[in-house]
Amino acid sequence: MKLSKKIARKRQSLRGLVKGTAERPRLSVFRSNHHIYAQIIDDSSFKTLVACSTVELDIKKENSNTANCSTSHLIGKKLAERSLEKNIKKIVFDRGPYIYHGRIKSLAEGARAGGLEF
Repeated sequence: MKLSKKIARKRQSLRGLVKGTAERPRLSVFRSNHHIYAQIIDDSSFKTLVACSTVELDIKKENSNTANCSTSHLIGKKLAERSLEKNIKKIVFDRGPYIYHGRIKSLAEGARAGGLEF
């Protein structure tokens, strides 16, 4: 099945356009059908600084369903907590090929509520 040009443009990844630096690292998001993963990456040194996902045991204990918006919001808050411990406050958001809706939007709002600045 061929996608129309309009839909294909919406699905383009931002990865080639968004780069993280030491001052403003990149918050990269991956979403599967069952889990969501988020990590803060410094592209200049090619290192992951902070990571959080629904695969972790403490998050699995809190929420039995790992594929919903409330769990994504929690992941965003936990990621913000961990990044503030490492003095990371300003980031660049990389939503990847996903549209800014649903679980991706919820994760971003949770990160903002936790204290990160986009």
